[in-house]
Amino acid sequence: MPGSVVVEPLDLSVQIPYHFRCPISLELMRDPVTVSTGQTYDRSSIESWVATGNTTCPVTRAPLTEFTLIPNHTLRRLIQEWCVANRSYGVERIPTPKQPADPSLVRSLLGQASSKSSGSSSRISAVRRLKGLARDSEKNRSLISSLNAREILIDVVFSNSDSDSVSPDLSRESLALLVMLPLTESECVLVASDPQRIGYLSHLLFDSSIEVRINAAALIEIVIAGTRASELRGQICAIDELFEGVVEILRDPTAYPRAVKVGVKALFALCLVKQTRHKAVSAGAAEILIDRFPDLEKYDAERALATIELICRIPTGYDAFASHALTVPLLVKVILKISDRATESAVGALVSLCSASEENRREAVAAGIFTQLLLLVQSDCTERVKRKSQVLLKLLRDSWPQDSVGNSDDYGCSEIVIPFY
Repeated sequence: MPGSVVVEPLDLSVQIPYHFRCPISLELMRDPVTVSTGQTYDRSSIESWVATGNTTCPVTRAPLTEFTLIPNHTLRRLIQEWCVANRSYGVERIPTPKQPADPSLVRSLLGQASSKSSGSSSRISAVRRLKGLARDSEKNRSLISSLNAREILIDVVFSNSDSDSVSPDLSRESLALLVMLPLTESECVLVASDPQRIGYLSHLLFDSSIEVRINAAALIEIVIAGTRASELRGQICAIDELFEGVVEILRDPTAYPRAVKVGVKALFALCLVKQTRHKAVSAGAAEILIDRFPDLEKYDAERALATIELICRIPTGYDAFASHALTVPLLVKVILKISDRATESAVGALVSLCSASEENRREAVAAGIFTQLLLLVQSDCTERVKRKSQVLLKLLRDSWPQDSVGNSDDYGCSEIVIPFY
């Protein structure tokens, strides 16, 4: 786990001092805090203790009259010094923890951000301070979200789509904070059901700032994913500019990892509506997904392959992917290389492509699909993947070279049954 304290190897004689260990977890404390009884615990441990319904101090069993956690800075510094002194034994220095946001401060900042009587600079300053707190920890984001922040931010973000306009900078800063918080379904519907609000987001997709464009795409993805009503999702995905804007984010040479991640997520969400997938094709999604694929991390690659499979299910989609010279070799190559989910999507896309033309089938065979599928059908994959693999094997049956099994270095001496049924 990143940032964890590790002692390797475990059988070395280094011993963690007793008073550096949390009485609950018995592990080295990373963020020691003192409770009302005077006992010190690691913050995460005592918070979990109370969250499960306990109302007493674990050591003294005395009632916790109030749940105020006071950081024990002296003990934390001593622990850090001990870590540094034992670095040669593999002990990593614990980082200085950032303190949780004060609820009263968050309330004050939200009040300042929402106050129409305050100047724009004051409101922007409040939103930026809230953004900083939100970046610090999940706990801070939960606190901000619990204090009616989402409703406030939605109002501020979309004031520019209503008659009650606010500073564009305030709207954009509020959008950056809003996408850091989880939206409820009713909040997603509140945005999805208002054409002016969706229109405003589509406009932001072409903003001069890449950060604003990314945040607009992120909110579009959140709203689509959080809206169950198919008619509302269809209305959103009927807007050409959304596809064009998202594809442009992926195409932008200055796009950094978050931009690519958000772009792929948003494109996948947009392509969930079958009736409008042709808009993704028109926007150039096929080319950019293949070209960007080498830059993707595991989960983004999974989502990109799922998007490719969705687009390949429509005629214009598989034509667009078939026209890219790298599509079939790429899909063959990723089988069994990333994850079961990625493999299933790659095979599913190949089924569509190979059903469409003999040329695609020959390409797949030339790229080594034969070996990949034989490995796949004999692996411990899911039944859905095996079914798709069997369909693909059957499609490719007439395209195998006559001596392909006999000449295979991997399978020349193996007894393999190809399940053509």
